[in-house]
Amino acid sequence: MLVDDLGVTHGRKRPNMLVLTRNANQSIMIGHEVVVTVLEIRGDQVRLGIRAPRSIDVHREEVYAALQRANRTAATSTEKTLSALGNIPKPPQPGDTKPTAGNPAQKTSGSTTDQPETVAGDADGES
Repeated sequence: MLVDDLGVTHGRKRPNMLVLTRNANQSIMIGHEVVVTVLEIRGDQVRLGIRAPRSIDVHREEVYAALQRANRTAATSTEKTLSALGNIPKPPQPGDTKPTAGNPAQKTSGSTTDQPETVAGDADGES
């Protein structure tokens, strides 16, 4: 059996793969939108150019594998992470009480700066 770089086990010696031979400045099409061009061949290295829509992610295989590992790690919640979420203060709700110096449970008055002032009548002075 063969285990590839992404940790996938294959029953054969090699996964199914289309093998093509290309020279420099020759291309292959993947679907209708992706073009892979051999830009340069230098010794045992091949430089490829890939033209694809921005909606298609293109990564080197080792970068893709690292992204997958990071995503799995980020998606795994730990007890420490979950308990830290319980310590996040909740935002105040209308009608909540604020502690004051004299009475810790005293309701706040409607004249605080974060609430609009209520004025009787409209802009013409009529009620």
